Amino acid sequence: MYNKDNVFAKILCGQIPNKTVYSDDYVLAFYDVAPRARVHVLVIPRGEYVDIFDFTQNAPEDVQVAFWRGVRNTVEKLGVRDNFRTIANTGRGAGQSVMHFHVHIMSDDRFSEEL
Repeated sequence: MYNKDNVFAKILCGQIPNKTVYSDDYVLAFYDVAPRARVHVLVIPRGEYVDIFDFTQNAPEDVQVAFWRGVRNTVEKLGVRDNFRTIANTGRGAGQSVMHFHVHIMSDDRFSEEL
């Protein structure tokens, strides 16, 4: 069940400030306050979805397409197209700390060294 008091819901309604990277009618992308890479941005849908399963089951198809377009637009705006990871933790056991569906976009110079 979606908790309307979660931190991302508060960011979406302007109660908590953020450093916005990209925004449109469907998504908000902003820098993570506790980054784990040189670039660490979160992309969240503007709707109330707990996780990727909730989102893919309950969001209308056009909202899902617009969300992933927002992820792509965020990556392009960050300039990390050829050097990034996307992560969507699902459930507390997997490290999801905010129960509002979100995708992490992470990029760090060391990623290219791993290839």
